[in-house]
Amino acid sequence: MNFEQLFGAGGREVSGHSAPDSSRRAAVALAFLSRNLPRSLISEQLAKSLCTETGASVVLVRMKPCDVRSPFGGGFNDDATVVDWASTDLVLQGQFRTCSLFRTEAGFHILTLSVRTGPTSPEWIASLLGPLKRHFRYVLIEAPADDAVAGLVFEFLRNSDQAYLFLEAASEDMRNLDRLMQDIVSSGPINVDRFKTVLCLPEGAKAAAFELIVRNATTRVERFLHDTPRFSAQNDSAALSGLTRRFKTELRRLTREISGRLVGLALSSGAAKGFAHIGVIQILEENGIEVDAVAGASIGAYIGALWTYGLNGTELEALAREMESRWGFWGLLDPVFPPRQGFLRGLALRKRLMRSIGDARFADLARPLRVVASNLSTLDRTVFATGEVAPVVHASMAVPGICVPVMIDGEAYIDGGIVDPVPVDLLRDMGAALVIAVNTIPAPDRLRHGGRRQNGHPAGEAPATPSGRLRKLFRKVLPIDKQLNYFAQGNLFEILVRSVHGAQARLADASCRLADLVLHPDVPDDRWLDCRNPGRFITLGREVAERNLDQIKALVKTDKINHETEFTPRALAAVA
Repeated sequence: MNFEQLFGAGGREVSGHSAPDSSRRAAVALAFLSRNLPRSLISEQLAKSLCTETGASVVLVRMKPCDVRSPFGGGFNDDATVVDWASTDLVLQGQFRTCSLFRTEAGFHILTLSVRTGPTSPEWIASLLGPLKRHFRYVLIEAPADDAVAGLVFEFLRNSDQAYLFLEAASEDMRNLDRLMQDIVSSGPINVDRFKTVLCLPEGAKAAAFELIVRNATTRVERFLHDTPRFSAQNDSAALSGLTRRFKTELRRLTREISGRLVGLALSSGAAKGFAHIGVIQILEENGIEVDAVAGASIGAYIGALWTYGLNGTELEALAREMESRWGFWGLLDPVFPPRQGFLRGLALRKRLMRSIGDARFADLARPLRVVASNLSTLDRTVFATGEVAPVVHASMAVPGICVPVMIDGEAYIDGGIVDPVPVDLLRDMGAALVIAVNTIPAPDRLRHGGRRQNGHPAGEAPATPSGRLRKLFRKVLPIDKQLNYFAQGNLFEILVRSVHGAQARLADASCRLADLVLHPDVPDDRWLDCRNPGRFITLGREVAERNLDQIKALVKTDKINHETEFTPRALAAVA
C-alpha cells in the first residue's frame, strides 16, 4: 500500500473534512532557527488560526529524528508496506514513519512523523507533500532547529510554496539565517521572495535594543512577533492563557498572509487633500474592516505613521482639527534664512508628529508600515521599513523647493510622492493579496477642468455667506494677503506644490492600476495647501468610502491565495 492509499484513492479528506475542491493548495514550511522558541505553541496557534480564518482543512506535520539504534531504526525500506494508518510501525517511502495522526478540538490535524536521519532525497519530500496537498488545503511543516534533521529541513524549505523562518534577535541566530539563505540561493534557481523571516521578540522588547543586529544581517527582516513566550513554557496551559493580544494579532496576521487574505492600504501624497485619508480610515474602523499593512508617501506617510502607531480615526481627526485654530498652521512653519535649499526646515512638523509617537521605531508599530522617500542624489525611490519613524516621515514630506532636504545616514531625501505617490506595489511585496488605494491626487482631466464653475460657484467651493462676500471684497480692494502670504493661492508655494502634484497625476494613475480597489475622494482642485480646513477633506474621505463600502466588504471576504504576486490589470473600482 502506498502513501496515496492511506487517504483513500477517491480523494476523501481525513476525519470528517469534505472532499477537496479545485482551489489552490499550499505547503508552508515553519522553520525555527532558534532553539529557545516555543515552536509547538507557535505552529499550533498558526494552524488553529488558519483553520478558523478560512474554514479549510489544515494539517500540521511534525518531525522528530529517529535514532537508528531504536526499534524504529534499521527497518526503513523503500519497499516496505503500510498495514494501518494508526500503526506505530507505519513506514512511508523509506524516509518517514508515522507516530500518530489525530484531529484536534480546534479542527486541524496533527501528523507526527519519525524521520530517518542522514541523506535526504527530494523524491521523499514529494512523496509526502503531494498526497497531503491533495487532501488538505494547507499543509504546515514544523521544522525544528535540530542538526539531526537539518538536511530534511533544507529540502522542505526548497520544496514548499511558502516558508517562514522564525528566530530570535541574537547575533548567532542572524548569522545562521544568512548562511541558510546563502545555501538556499546557491543550491539552484529559486524565488527567494517566498522566504519570510519572522523575528520573535520577548515581551517588553524595544526595537532600539535589537535593530543594530538586524541591520548588520544580510537577509532582510521585516516581520515581527512581539511578546513571544520562552520555550520552557510552550506546553504550559498558563502560557496559553498568558498570550498577549499583540502576539495573537501578529500571529493572525501571518495566517492572513498565508491564506491570501492580507489587506493592505496605500495612502497617497496630496498635501492638505490627504486629510481625506482620515475619513476613509474612520469608515473602515466603524465597519470592522481589518487592515494588516500600510504604505504611504508624504501626507499619506504622516497619517499612516499615526494610525499604525495606534491612534484611531477619531483621534486622528482631533489632531487634524487643531489646524483650524488661528495659529495651528502657522505654528508648523519654521523658516530658513537664507533660503538656500528651501524656505522651511520642516522640523516643526517632525516635532508635531513626535508629540504623538515619540521616538517610535518601525518595529514598535502596531501594524507594519512602509514609507517612501526620494533620494535627492539619484532620484531613486527609497523604501523605509526600519529605524526611527519620525525622521523618515519628515523626509517623505520634504516638498522640493519649499522644504530643506532631510539627511538620513548621510543621504539627502525629499518628498516620496515625487517618485511614487501611491505605493501600491510595496504592499504586494509585503504579502498583501488585497490592496485598497486611496488617491487624493486629482486625475489629469480634473486638473484640466479644475477651474470650471459648478452651480455658479468655483469647483468645490460652497456658496458665499454675506460675511464671506465682505471679506472677499476687502481682500480685492486691499490685497495684503496676496502680497505678503507666500502660501496664498497663485503665489510661490502654491505654484511649486501644484507643479509637483501635476507631474504626479499620471504616476498615481499608473500605480492605482495595480490595486484591487481605488478610492478617489471628490477633492476639488482649488487649494493644495488648505490645511486650515481639514474637516472638509475628512468628510470627502468618508463619503467616498461609504459609496464603495459594499465593494470593500466584498473584497476583504475574497478567498484569494496569493503565493505568487498577481497584479490586477485594472482596478475593480475607481471613483473619479
